[in-house]
Amino acid sequence: VQLQASGGGLAQAGGSLRLPCVASGRTSNDAGQGWFRQAPGKEREFVAGIRWSGGNRYYADSVKGRFTISKDSAKNTVYLQMNSLKLEDTAVYYCALRWGSTIQTTAQQWHYWGQGTLVTVSS
Repeated sequence: VQLQASGGGLAQAGGSLRLPCVASGRTSNDAGQGWFRQAPGKEREFVAGIRWSGGNRYYADSVKGRFTISKDSAKNTVYLQMNSLKLEDTAVYYCALRWGSTIQTTAQQWHYWGQGTLVTVSS
């Protein structure tokens, strides 16, 4: 499985960005895809996840109401729409894929990772 993330960049506080992540190779409906982020000096943290089967969505409390994760099954792509961006959203964002029927919030339980894409929010 290969994951290709893009869409990062510079945004002003209160602005929006959308991050797509394309999955290629062996995929399955018995999987979930998600986004994590890592700010300088901090651990990688869960942001959002979505199950391929059923489309159940999960969010970290810090982004609820501001970020939306969605999927386009035909394109094998998961999107992270980020609205009302805050300075503290600045981080490298990583997409990830996990086999199985549950979404886990710890990075160690995910099986595949894409390269990171940097999101910088300025005041």
